[in-house]
Formats: sequence, C-alpha cells, structure tokens
Amino acid sequence: MTNTLSDKYELVVGLEVHAQLSTQSKAFSSDSAAFGGGPNQHISMVSLGHPGTLPFLNKKAVEYAIKMGLACNCHINLENHFARKNYFYADLPKGYQISQDQQPICIGGHVTVKLHDGTQKQIAIHHIHMEEDAGKSMHDNHSSDSLIDLNRAGVPLVEIVSEPDLRSAEEAGQYLTEIRRLVRYLDICDGNMEEGSLRCDANISVRLRGATTYGNRCEVKNLNSIRNLQRAIEHEFQRQVQVIEAGGRIDQNTLNFDADTGETSVLRTKEMANDYRYFPEPDLPPLKISQEYVDQIRAQMPALPEELYQKYVTQFGLSDYDASVITADPALAHYYDELIKCTTHYKTAANWLMGPVKSAMNDHWGINVKPQTLAGLIQLVEEGKVNNTVAGHKILPELLKGGDKTAEQVATELNLIINEDGDEVQGFIEAALAKLPQKVIEYQKGKKGVLGLFMAEIMKSSKGRIDPKKTNQLLVKALEKK
Repeated sequence: MTNTLSDKYELVVGLEVHAQLSTQSKAFSSDSAAFGGGPNQHISMVSLGHPGTLPFLNKKAVEYAIKMGLACNCHINLENHFARKNYFYADLPKGYQISQDQQPICIGGHVTVKLHDGTQKQIAIHHIHMEEDAGKSMHDNHSSDSLIDLNRAGVPLVEIVSEPDLRSAEEAGQYLTEIRRLVRYLDICDGNMEEGSLRCDANISVRLRGATTYGNRCEVKNLNSIRNLQRAIEHEFQRQVQVIEAGGRIDQNTLNFDADTGETSVLRTKEMANDYRYFPEPDLPPLKISQEYVDQIRAQMPALPEELYQKYVTQFGLSDYDASVITADPALAHYYDELIKCTTHYKTAANWLMGPVKSAMNDHWGINVKPQTLAGLIQLVEEGKVNNTVAGHKILPELLKGGDKTAEQVATELNLIINEDGDEVQGFIEAALAKLPQKVIEYQKGKKGVLGLFMAEIMKSSKGRIDPKKTNQLLVKALEKK
C-alpha cells in the first residue's frame, strides 16, 4: 500500500480480551476448571445444563474480576446482574452463555501503554464483565466428524472490552502485552495464549483521517498471539482500504485469521446485540458487593508493574531498560524485590538478574538460588574475593543446583578465592611471558593488543584466582622491564 493511502485513512481498533480465571472450580458449578484433563472429564449435569439444575456463583471469580477492575482503574459496580446470551454452537451445551450485559462488574477505566519511541498513551476501557467459557470443538481429530470436549464449558472468564482507542498494530500489541502482564501480576490468569487462557478478538475499521464517525467494523476472532493480533490488524487495514478505494463497502462480518497465509476470511455475518436476545438470568440473583469488600481486596493487591517501575528508576537508580526488563516478568520482579533486601548494590543486582540468573531461569523454569545467597555472591565480587567471570561461570552454576551452601563456602571449596600472594601472582605472570616470547617482542614493538593473550594464559594457569585489574597492572610493569 502506498504511503499516500496510508496517510489518507486512519485505522481504528478496539479489543475484547478474554482472560480465563485461575480458579479451582468453574464459574457456576463445582466442576474442576483445571486445564489438560481427558476429554469430557471435568463436567457434570450442572455444567451441561441438564433440566432441573441450577447455577451457583464462584466467589473467587468475583474477587478476581474486582482485582482486574482495580488494576485497570475501573469503577467497581456494587450491584450487578447476570444475563443469558442466547446463541447455538455445538460446544455451548446449554444453548446460551451466562454473561453480563447492562450491569457488568467493572465500568470505565484505562490502561497505559508505552510505545517504542517512549511515548505513553492511555487506552480507555469500556467495561469488564464476568462470563463462562464455551467448550472446544475439534475438527481435525477425525476423518469425517467434529469432536466436542466440554471440559472448558463453564470455566470463568473476565472479558476486558476497550474503547476503539487503538490507532496502530503496535498500540494494540502493547495493550495486549500490558493486559497479559497485569493478569500475571495479579495471579488471576496464567496469560498462556497458546493454551487459550488469554484470547483476543479485534474489532477493526478504517475511516478517512479527520473523520469523526466510525466505519463499519469487522471482528477478527480468537487471535492466539500478540504477533498474530498485529498481523491481522495490518492485513485488515490494507484490505479494507483497498475495498473502499475500489468503490466497495465494508460488510460487518466476523472473520477468521489464518496464521499461515496472514489473511482473514469470513466466518459469519457479524451478530448485533439484539441477535443474542439478552435477558436477565432467572436462576441467579443480583450480585451485591459491599464497598468494604472492595476496599479489602484493594488492600491485598500486589505492587503492579508501573509502581515497581517507578520505584526501580527513582529509588534504585536503574535505567529505563533495566526497570522495563525486570518488570516485564512478575517472577523476575518478585525475585529482584527480595534480592535488594539483601544488598545495596542495586545496579549490580539488576545486571546479575538480567544476565546469568535470567538465563538460568529460562533454562530451568525457575530460580533455585535463594536471593540472600545470590546477594552473598555479589558481595564476594564487590569485595574483590572472586572475579566476575569466575563468579558467573563457576560459582553460580553450583549455587543453582540448590542446597544451603553460601557463595563463599562454594568459592572456598572450589579453591576460587582470589590469591592475594603477590609472589604467586608474579609467578603466573613470568610463566606466561616465558611461554609466549614472540608476543613479548611484539608488545615491545608497540603491539599492545597482545596483552589479552598474556591475561588469558595467566587466567588459565591461575584457574581464575586472580584480580584481573591488579594482575593487568603487574603484567604491564613486567613487560616494561623486559
């Protein structure tokens, strides 16, 4: 698409993000909400909607929905109602979904996103509502039939509905990233998009720049990664502009996104609210929440990413990059918070966490070394008892195996404490010079780069038990005397 057309039209996107809540039981029954059971094992007459069964509300799901609302700066609706959303799919056993319509639990609010150029933008939230999930249809497990697994039917969801405030694929990606980060910090959803714990529908339209009315929108369903969300938006923008430029009109359809081709295709004509025939759920009374209960939940909320980011930058002097990397992962941020209780070397602690420790965490899906133990290793380096290379490559791997040994105990057992005996260090230097006589001549002719070769030999013979800075100074003196 030419820049002229891109400048002529404006992209308008609103997202509906479904977060599957990490409760032990389902939204309206005691069936297990665990992921990964055998097909149709986590079901009962209640979740299947058999005649004569009645739903009952999961209190933990309400608590989690309030937490999400508070994290998104929403107004918590103290009296809200459930509704029946009527439509038929094979994986919706009751023939309707228990959801919320006119009076959802959270109203308004916003989420702040940071773009690559450093600018920040507030994305308005229209509302957050509670509902139950549908089951899962599988169309590729049998040669002629579709299979239905209803384990997921009735699992509690919150749906976070944004205003149409997003104006680029980047903004949409950052917004979804922030939503996923929030649910993980709150520990209400694991945010796993591949397993469907977090899913996103994108309402996409285009309009002439400067226009105040919205164009017809298309809804792209069930986007299962941030990258696919961005690809779908970019494709739809180009497709819709091309249709309009060719004199056509945008039909309000529900679309599927093919991750292999990067293109969208029509699933069905877009339903409107009246197509669902919403009416109050007769089997559930209005949900009344006290302000005291909301305040109690607010008091128990963990520190959220933006709060931690500001603390790391202002109190601990971390860079924007360091603070952003640490707060991107709640496990990393929690570990750093514990680590800086044990050391005042805040920047060094961040370097260790983002470097060798984060690498080990990715490899082993966890950090086996206690924060106070890592703080002890940092202290050894700061005191000059071991050098940084030895600490990272020899001591840390031993600490990561677990156990109760301190960094100093491991360093002592492995004979890695820096040798303070000047005569022995001098011996390592003389041995290196004797082994590389040609390089001594090159150094004396002005080729200073060979110093690294001498240092490598000294490190090898000393097994790293030297102070590199002091040894380098002694090496230069020895060479000058030759």
